Amino acid sequence: MKAEIKNSAEVVIVGAGAAGLFAALSLAPQRVIVLSEKPLGGICASCWAQGGIAAAVDKEDTVSSHAADTMKAAAGTADAEVVRMLTAEAPHYIKLLENYGVKFERDAQGTFKLSREACHGRRRVLKAAAGDGFGYELMRALVETVKKTPSIIFIDGVSAERIIRRNGANMGAVQGVLARQLKDGQPVVFAAPAVILATGGVGGLYAATTNPLGAVGRGIAMAATAGAVLSDLEFVQFHPTALDIGEDPAPLATEALRGEGAYLLNSRGERFMLDYHEMAELAPRDVVSRGIFAQIQKGQKIYLDCRHIDVAHFPALLQACARANLNPQRDLVPVMPAVHYHMGGVATDMNGRTSVQGLWACGEVAATGLHGANRLASNSLMEAVVMGGRAALDVQKFKGKTFAINLNAQPKLPQTASLEQEKDSLRHIMTDLVGVIRDEQGMLEAIRRIVKIAETAKSKDTKLADMALVARLVAVSALQRTESRGGHCRSDFPKAVRSWQKRTFVTLKEIDALTTIATTLTAKLENAA
Repeated sequence: MKAEIKNSAEVVIVGAGAAGLFAALSLAPQRVIVLSEKPLGGICASCWAQGGIAAAVDKEDTVSSHAADTMKAAAGTADAEVVRMLTAEAPHYIKLLENYGVKFERDAQGTFKLSREACHGRRRVLKAAAGDGFGYELMRALVETVKKTPSIIFIDGVSAERIIRRNGANMGAVQGVLARQLKDGQPVVFAAPAVILATGGVGGLYAATTNPLGAVGRGIAMAATAGAVLSDLEFVQFHPTALDIGEDPAPLATEALRGEGAYLLNSRGERFMLDYHEMAELAPRDVVSRGIFAQIQKGQKIYLDCRHIDVAHFPALLQACARANLNPQRDLVPVMPAVHYHMGGVATDMNGRTSVQGLWACGEVAATGLHGANRLASNSLMEAVVMGGRAALDVQKFKGKTFAINLNAQPKLPQTASLEQEKDSLRHIMTDLVGVIRDEQGMLEAIRRIVKIAETAKSKDTKLADMALVARLVAVSALQRTESRGGHCRSDFPKAVRSWQKRTFVTLKEIDALTTIATTLTAKLENAA
């Protein structure tokens, strides 16, 4: 079907989570179109963020301490300049959030009540007045403010598919977004000389995830096919304590519980994390996830023991446990590692600019260099608002030109089939072969199977095709990093290697070449066997 131009604006923002809405508000009164598959305030990863937002606001805390903790968690690959900038600006953005109506938890004297999470040297995580649902409170305030802002045009029920560039798929300045109306599959164009991607992460690519199932990396696919440079795709963070109660996605037992003193037990009733790290349950997330995974491989079931702490301020935990007929004040809570956050994504500078003229990215879809190989707890929402704000400021300085869009030159979007079995297969491939612990043989097999799914999806299901593309980007990048660092763990290369103490940058063209090498190697190994 031929696309039609549906609307135009100075800026199109793809995604309506915290980063996208904050960017839209920061651009006011400039005319902005925000595209989303869901209604305003609908399900997104930002809504589900439980613990809080990190910022050095306590008089005993310092920006340099926050920066040092961020660098330590990042396992040697964070961009120090980005870390300094973001941690320095975080307190200012807390004030901006209060101006937008975010209600933070405070004590009787009006001082922020702060909690401590893994790898933070002190209490610096601000929480919502309503309890552990900080993401819900943040989104409530942003959504209410967006509704009162006439310059923001919110359009739901559309799936953004491709970036439109002036001279084709990966040439020339950005001219807008090619999308699909979900109600009828009709392709539509939203024209703009500036596009901000704020589409979230990749958790829905995995069978065990805490993310909304729609978070399948489509923003990365859009940027990749537009020719953008990507970064750190191999670094996927697994949250160690997703509730193992049969729900998909898995509910999250927030890290703040362990900060308050909850600890892990195996089936024998043993606390085992001291065997893996001196900080035990408060070790970096990747360490805790691998500790739990190692116990599971030994046949142990893992539980979070909250019976000795007050869980009244953790309503999300109580609600999830109630659905499974559990009471965390009386019962052990079964947990497992699940994909929680992607440190990699579309490479940007400190203002959210990508390598493509007219294209910005912010939030989890972007790779700023803040997180390195392993995200520090509660830094993600801080990054979302800071980078959403900085991207907006940078867009305001941008003098992009608008050209007539040749609709005949745009990609033809096929009617979308529903290849649910293939999607489920892809998710299990990623969990089983590109998961908590990886090795060469498993990733080569994953790439072979992902390529096969991509061939099936190519002319039938553009969503599955994009899922397969992003899965391949992650798998090939993980295959190339022959060491273990942060969220990337390889059993065949268990140690960190100094020569790999760096970020990785790649394009789709380079990934395609590496895929060919990987599939050729797989074929040779199969023939030899």
